[in-house]
Amino acid sequence: MNPAMTATQATANILVVDDEGANRYSVRKTLERVGYMVEESASGEQALDAIKAQEFDVILTDIRMQGIDGVELLRRIKEHSPDAIVILMTGYASLGTAVEALRLGAHDYLIKPSSSVDIRQSVSRGVERARNLKRRRRLLETIKNDVFELTRADIEVTKSIAEVAAAIQPDREPDYLYQQAPEPAGSVMQLGPLTVYPGRYQISIEDRPIDLTPTEFDLLLYLAAHRGRVVPCSELVREVRGYGVDEAEAREVIRPHISNLRRKLKSAGQNADIIVNVRGIGYRLSERASVSD
Repeated sequence: MNPAMTATQATANILVVDDEGANRYSVRKTLERVGYMVEESASGEQALDAIKAQEFDVILTDIRMQGIDGVELLRRIKEHSPDAIVILMTGYASLGTAVEALRLGAHDYLIKPSSSVDIRQSVSRGVERARNLKRRRRLLETIKNDVFELTRADIEVTKSIAEVAAAIQPDREPDYLYQQAPEPAGSVMQLGPLTVYPGRYQISIEDRPIDLTPTEFDLLLYLAAHRGRVVPCSELVREVRGYGVDEAEAREVIRPHISNLRRKLKSAGQNADIIVNVRGIGYRLSERASVSD
């Protein structure tokens, strides 16, 4: 194992798809030299079978292949897994193909022959993007589970109160029998006065929409998932941005994002102190920004 490889490279799985064996071998060796785990497929059909059997962080595919070509493979991959990171490679570049690739959600578009530096840099950016998307999914799942638990607890309290009332007034049916249970946590959440739309990177306050950058959005949700404690800046950089730095540098990285987030909240008429700065330690979400369904 290359001692210079990063932890990300050591755990990243890459699929190389090309109907020319020499090309597959060259790209594979280029990536294995820096520590990536690499599998090969000689066709789009083989690639689809491989993707069903194993999860890959990044998929590099040639465009011009017999059977399922690279653009069609990209389309099918995105139908199955919208967050998949796909890099297209071609020796016959055209504006139309590039536009179609981007429209379908390609992460990058490389012209063959590509240098080993270009291939590694493109894959490295793809792996980082894949890691960020996975962290975002875990974060959303954590918050949704929290919302579900809070909702279930509220239902239990309502039932208990209704049962006590029914015991005092035997002729009256418990109120909860006539109440429809809330829907499980969906794609819209409440953080105190904020309505959160995970799929849009957007929040709103009293029907006034606020567009956030992915980093601002992820910071807000991470603080929400860890409400009740002060989160150090180094943890925010690691979990939201995907790399590690010391606390002093992390404060410089996080501060402008928090500042922009507060400015957007203030411009929408919301008190910006919903995000509390604990000097010398980190940030936490205000107690009034509780999560609900």
